[in-house]
Amino acid sequence: MKLGVITDCFKKDLEESIKLAGLLGLEGIQIYATSGTFSPEVLTEEQKANYKKLLKENNLVVSALCGDMGGHGFEIEKDNAERIEKTKKIIDLAVEFGTNVVTTHIGVIPSDVNNPTYKVMLSALSKCGAYAKEKGVMLAIETGPETAPTLYQFVTDVEKVGGGVGVNLDPANFVMVTGQDPVEAVKLLGKFIVHTHLKDGKMLNKTDPKIIYDHFAEGGIEALNVADFFIETPLGEGDVNWAGYINALNEIGFNGFLTIERETGLDPIADIKKGLDFIKKYL
Repeated sequence: MKLGVITDCFKKDLEESIKLAGLLGLEGIQIYATSGTFSPEVLTEEQKANYKKLLKENNLVVSALCGDMGGHGFEIEKDNAERIEKTKKIIDLAVEFGTNVVTTHIGVIPSDVNNPTYKVMLSALSKCGAYAKEKGVMLAIETGPETAPTLYQFVTDVEKVGGGVGVNLDPANFVMVTGQDPVEAVKLLGKFIVHTHLKDGKMLNKTDPKIIYDHFAEGGIEALNVADFFIETPLGEGDVNWAGYINALNEIGFNGFLTIERETGLDPIADIKKGLDFIKKYL
């Protein structure tokens, strides 16, 4: 397995973040591509060339692009045409930067396959997946509000109509929000896992995950006092069973990226360094 980091976690501009990742001896970086300096609509050919040069100079590859557009993901049918086209542009950018993974949150997948929202989401992701597969890319749904069985059902249904959709497994999201055991999730989701996040945390009070993700969708993290429900921690200080988790990834033959994500904290660079030292004990 290879180690990477999400560049936004450094809280620096992209150029400086690439250099920091190189100094830490990482192998890859994940970059947000939905807005800002690295979005398809903004990037110039000169900027693309500069970022490719920086990646090469720092011995880095792009582990994945993040195509998360926020809001309710693909839950709302009238919004999906625009979101599908945006996703296709990010997939094209992924190809240009040599990565075969685009990650995204897609909204809250209903556990009932007969729920109309399930069908809306399946239709949208099937279209995105078909395009991704054509380009040699996997669109990876980040684990979040669903249990592993619900997510497994969904990606299996997408595979039946063409594929191109996998899983970006974030163990902390399971631990903090759904209470799903990440080790069992790895065993179930298996072949669909194409990218992972290294993040840790604790659930403080259990609630309906849809309540949490709906608040995020409508107002961002500021719209909900998440400290009432969960806390994100540095690696090793939360409730993720790292020994079991890494062992489960080894058992399914996963050899992709473990990409550090540190969304909170006053000193993210120190937390990222500490996280690297911590996780290397299990590799």
